[in-house]
Amino acid sequence: MRGEILMTPEGYEELKRELEELRTVKRKEIAEKIRVARGFGDLSENSEYDEAKNEQALVESKIATLEDQLKKAQLIQKDQISTDVVSIGCHVTILDMEFNEELSYRIASSVESNHSSQETITDESPVGKALLGHKVGDMVDVVVPNGSVVQFKILDIAL
Repeated sequence: MRGEILMTPEGYEELKRELEELRTVKRKEIAEKIRVARGFGDLSENSEYDEAKNEQALVESKIATLEDQLKKAQLIQKDQISTDVVSIGCHVTILDMEFNEELSYRIASSVESNHSSQETITDESPVGKALLGHKVGDMVDVVVPNGSVVQFKILDIAL
């Protein structure tokens, strides 16, 4: 993971809420599952115990990941976001030139995207990466995963 993660305050708060939920609620739930599974007897053949321990490992890994992401977060305040060019934290309206369809997205960091709505694209997605740094009126060619090129025109950039 790179050193700094650009993030909106809303995305940062959402990660903090998720981390708190994992630390307080999920850890207790798993501890209870482990306690109950231990009561079933021989741990070497206890699938409930194994499943609970695996779930515990996944939750602890997620907690460590979130803690690391929050430590590396560089918050972008609204007053730091320019509407002159597409950047993380802004809303962009684009025109799909092939289908003559208008689309609107919020540009977010890849960390935030897991916690956002479908109207969000990340700075690391093919479309998000291609749009970054462009201005209203720019035509942007995006190479999508299947190798074809899709062309968009930037119609609006807003906060």
